[in-house]
Amino acid sequence: VPLHYFGFGYAALVATGGITGCAKAGSVQSLGAGLFFGSLAGLGAYQLSQDPRNFWVFLATSWTMFMPRGLITGASLLMVAKLGISMLNRPQL
Repeated sequence: VPLHYFGFGYAALVATGGITGCAKAGSVQSLGAGLFFGSLAGLGAYQLSQDPRNFWVFLATSWTMFMPRGLITGASLLMVAKLGISMLNRPQL
């Protein structure tokens, strides 16, 4: 499965986390952060789908998402690891 499919799933998970935080706690900050970082992750996944060497937005977003606890931290760790492996396996120009 190409990396960007996981990336789009990750973006949806991040955005859903923000929506859930807003719905459960009434936190507008959770909603804003979830939608912002979900959008950045979606952009990064799109860039990966166009060019596998263009991973910087996605990597920065995944790395930034280490800050919250819980499911997002685990998903972020997996995405950073997967991007790291992809970087090592990419063709050299």
